[in-house]
Amino acid sequence: MEMRLEVVQVPVTDVDAAKLFYTEKLGFVLDHDVEYIPGMRVVQLTPPGSAASIVIGTGMTAMAPGSLEGLQLVVPDMAGTRAELLGRGAEISEVQDIGGIAFAYFSDPDGNRWVLQETTDPEVKEASRR
Repeated sequence: MEMRLEVVQVPVTDVDAAKLFYTEKLGFVLDHDVEYIPGMRVVQLTPPGSAASIVIGTGMTAMAPGSLEGLQLVVPDMAGTRAELLGRGAEISEVQDIGGIAFAYFSDPDGNRWVLQETTDPEVKEASRR
């Protein structure tokens, strides 16, 4: 058996504001923005280098906007990623070292909470420096 998590719904109030946040401030790639049926808009966005995407939109979920927390974006270079995101206008917390692993935190405009985690895999970190 094989199962891959490829899409996660993120509940938002204002789809256009969230779309701008994820594309402009976080650099996510816009995969598509379509209205399949009246009242159901699906906007799929993928973080750079990720195999998994997020979906925001209307008519898809009963989750309250801002209720999602703990999605982790694993990065090979915390300092570099954090600096780039800050430069794009995203508000990212200071880096915290928790047992030798670096974490930083941010929220989208609705308050959905995300985590940046620096990878501990030395091969991945080295490959990102090339």
